[in-house]
Amino acid sequence: MRIVALSDTHGMHELVQVPGGDLLIFAGDCSSQGREPEIQAFLQWFAAQPHTHKVMIAGNHDFVFEKNPVKALSMIPPGIHYLNDSGLTIEGLKIWGSPISPWFFNWAFNRERGEAIARHWRLIPDETDILITHGPPAGILDRTVRGHETGCKDLLQHIKRVRPKLHIFGHIHEEYGIIRKDGTCFVNASNADVRYRIRNAPIVIEGYL
Repeated sequence: MRIVALSDTHGMHELVQVPGGDLLIFAGDCSSQGREPEIQAFLQWFAAQPHTHKVMIAGNHDFVFEKNPVKALSMIPPGIHYLNDSGLTIEGLKIWGSPISPWFFNWAFNRERGEAIARHWRLIPDETDILITHGPPAGILDRTVRGHETGCKDLLQHIKRVRPKLHIFGHIHEEYGIIRKDGTCFVNASNADVRYRIRNAPIVIEGYL
């Protein structure tokens, strides 16, 4: 299966050149301020992509999905699978997605580190092939330009439990890239750079799962 990973388009999705593939995954922050028109524009664009399967989560900018989830769900077109501490199976691959990230300036889906966030990671099933979160685990593609490691230690512990084949996230724009470690392919798929400009291409993963 050819997987194409996107994240952090922040309302600039039209500038992203999306390669073809079987499964298109978006790891959150489709908007800048989380307003309904921004979300609607992204959803229409995402639904129009030709990929057979399309899966997405929200991010810390996507307020509508947290503040008015009923409205947000009603906006999602057919053909898009939206995950919120939930999962599905596509062509035998078990996928789990969560928009949660560690507390940061009171954005959407923020949780305090420790028990408040760990309770979300405990929901991840042991048999998960592809994990999608908005933020990174601790020490993996999580370093800011100021040198701070912002990833979640509790998430890392549960990744060690689950050992997914693929973990896709974004959030930390400046750490775009791929790392393979302990049997997992970690992908920071942020399309926007640290200055919120679309500079990074979607990441294609194939031949790994």
